[in-house]
Amino acid sequence: MATDALRSLWVEPRPTDPPDRGPRDWAMVAAFFCWSGLETLLRQDMAPPPLLLLAALAAVAPLPWRRAHPLAAAAVAFGPLTVVDLVRILTGSHGALPSSVSATLVLTYALFRWGSGREAAGGLAVILVWLPITNVADPVSLAERVAAYAFFLFAAALGAAIRYRARIRLRDIDEAKAREREQLARELHDTVAHHVSGIAIQAQAGRAIAAAHPDRAIEALATIEDAATRTLTELRAIVGVLRASQHTEFEPQPGVAEVEQLASDGQTRPCVEVTLAGELDDLSPAVGAAIYRLAQESITNARRHARHATQVTVAVTGDADQVRLTVDDDGASGPTGRAPAGYGLVGMRERATLLGGTFHAGPTAGRGWRVEANLPRTATSR
Repeated sequence: MATDALRSLWVEPRPTDPPDRGPRDWAMVAAFFCWSGLETLLRQDMAPPPLLLLAALAAVAPLPWRRAHPLAAAAVAFGPLTVVDLVRILTGSHGALPSSVSATLVLTYALFRWGSGREAAGGLAVILVWLPITNVADPVSLAERVAAYAFFLFAAALGAAIRYRARIRLRDIDEAKAREREQLARELHDTVAHHVSGIAIQAQAGRAIAAAHPDRAIEALATIEDAATRTLTELRAIVGVLRASQHTEFEPQPGVAEVEQLASDGQTRPCVEVTLAGELDDLSPAVGAAIYRLAQESITNARRHARHATQVTVAVTGDADQVRLTVDDDGASGPTGRAPAGYGLVGMRERATLLGGTFHAGPTAGRGWRVEANLPRTATSR
């Protein structure tokens, strides 16, 4: 398990889209250089000027590139600093380096925030080479030495923690987008399939009776026109929601009250009867919309797949805890009585499950097909 964890860290890619260099980066560079200049003027215990200049340049100059090139920035900083400390050790110069060397903490943070796993490992090796050398160049107490290591450990841990938090946030955004795509797919399927199946049925009926009953064929064409118009209207509404700004006022989704409209949409066969009973007030919008879409899709499936069906009965019953939807048809049962389920039943089951409900669809004991869904009345989409 430890080996797998290390391998996972080693192959960790860079985070995507690091911020570009901006005015704040250059302001930070200027602030560190000004700080170094003031120290050089005011303090008497500083290292020789050439070493001061090299140390300040090494620690501060890479800062603007720390996000785009974290390992290179760390190497450019800690490499020359290691050389400076070695020169101080060999020459016996124990003057202090400028406080701007603390900019290496920013580089350490950036290394673990924006670098890949390999870059973080390489940069960590460079840092671990420099730390003991600089402690020799500047003799300090054990407590100060531990504090120095702790500061760099904190910078690295902070960068890794923020990196992990950002990755979790991106994952949550991707999951939310996936849920929205699934919801949109269900809405499009429910809307289009319902009306288009009706158009297909009426077109077939009109073609069959066109020669013998021209007037009835004209009625079928009128029904097709009405269904096509409503399909376009609902599609425009969905596209409008997708294009609208956040300040746009949206129309509410259809709910239980609109289920009755499914019984009077101009379709002649099979006949659809709708019954609403029980406590159906104060349902959550998500539950009301789900009941409507489940009923709509069930009626669509009955019209498309139930052979010789003459009757579809929709019943919505509510009590204090849940809402129950049943849709029954009297179509032919058997292996040839239904077309493959496709994505319709899958989407219906997902819709019910997301609200914490149950869903079942299958043939009845005698003749026909039943769809049954039970939803908690106060549920919200997960």
